Amino acid sequence: MNRTRGHVRAGVLAAVSLAAAFLVSCTSGNGQPPAPSADVDHHNITVWTTETLPDRMTKLRVVIEGFTAATGIKADLVGVPPHRFNQVLTSSAASGDLPDVMASLSLGQVRTMAAAGHINYKTNADIVQSLGEQTWTARALELTRGNGHQLAVPGSAWQQLIYYRKDLFAEAGLKAPRTYADVIAAARKLNSPELAGIVAANKTGQAFTQQSFEHIAHGNGCEMIDAKDRITFDSPQCVAALAFYRDLLRDYSRAGIQDVDTVRTAYFAGKAAMAIWPTHMLDELAGTRVDARPSCPECSNDPLFLARNTGVLTGLQGPNGQRPAHFGEVISWTVTADSDTEPARRFVEYFLTDGYADWLAIAPEERVPVRSGSAANPAEYAEAWMSLPVATGRTEQFGSVYGRDVLSAVLQGSEDLEHWGIVQGQGDLTGAAMNELPIANAVSDVAAGRAEPQAAAAQAAASLRSILKSMK
Repeated sequence: MNRTRGHVRAGVLAAVSLAAAFLVSCTSGNGQPPAPSADVDHHNITVWTTETLPDRMTKLRVVIEGFTAATGIKADLVGVPPHRFNQVLTSSAASGDLPDVMASLSLGQVRTMAAAGHINYKTNADIVQSLGEQTWTARALELTRGNGHQLAVPGSAWQQLIYYRKDLFAEAGLKAPRTYADVIAAARKLNSPELAGIVAANKTGQAFTQQSFEHIAHGNGCEMIDAKDRITFDSPQCVAALAFYRDLLRDYSRAGIQDVDTVRTAYFAGKAAMAIWPTHMLDELAGTRVDARPSCPECSNDPLFLARNTGVLTGLQGPNGQRPAHFGEVISWTVTADSDTEPARRFVEYFLTDGYADWLAIAPEERVPVRSGSAANPAEYAEAWMSLPVATGRTEQFGSVYGRDVLSAVLQGSEDLEHWGIVQGQGDLTGAAMNELPIANAVSDVAAGRAEPQAAAAQAAASLRSILKSMK
């Protein structure tokens, strides 16, 4: 979800509770980082991160100080803005100046690096095996692999969710939604002039619109591209998903243009029974932002009313889908092909062990752990995440604001993640298509009644084929 702090935010930073650094023990497949060794303690490594907000860079440097205290290895942190990532990657590779480690990479950025041959696959695989493959969410590992290689080491995920009012569902005798039929039945029953059954993005030319639709589409088996790199957005599954999205917004939503801000505002005001938004809203529901606080009638007396009465749906299943699925993004580290391998490996291992909870705490609403624990303590990091403060300066923990059912659903949602646009050997089709956003435009046209689903899907597919041809 591409957002800036003032417009479409990168997420309110949660408080970081940094433990004192301590000497780490040796790796033996038990989830612990390796012991210091004299032959690497003198090394410096360079680490790039695509998270360049000053607050995050500052907090990340504090975690790195813990790594240096524990290992003797210094790490120079360099921020690379996401919109300049490809350009900086290309120019640095040409000059032989790639970093040792890249942090906070999206799946598309990982594939771009892989296509250019900049990844040390063996070291990434060694890290996963050393810390225990079974300690990761299987789906996160699948999404960070390609052609038999471990392209990156997954660290966290954010997910698109359907937020719904548990209290309103209970009053109406509705069960928690799980399928297309559940969602449309609830939207129909709860919709009124005062309350939208559901709110979701329909604004043309916005990535958020595509991501919101992608959340719905995956559950119906709609794929943008297949395993043979053929564009499939004009499939019956995608046409049906477009029709479903249109019906929701046409019949059971608010009139007019909806975007990242209006969707959240409607839900926060108590004017929507359901809303499609990512996990980034979990902290805001707890009233952590002055400019985006819940304003429902009940919220004046109980600021946490909305948070405590909200449930979430992760994986959704449509009539043409084989299993529940939903859109999400996995954020990873990767060791580069030009790295100083041993200190780079130890850096990544530190951030997935002793430094993991502190790294998650920088923005826990965006960093849902995909490594739930160590081999010795399988739930260690999941429990740590649920115990993090919801925001800087707040004493409330996620576990005190949200029920176990909500947090468990978010943690388990990583198992159902899907992500469009990964082209084997060619990089990131979604990233390449962001300039034109043909799917977002198709969604907008269908929702506004300017095009029928089949025609809109065919036009978007034609645009995607042209983009894919230019990539190859």
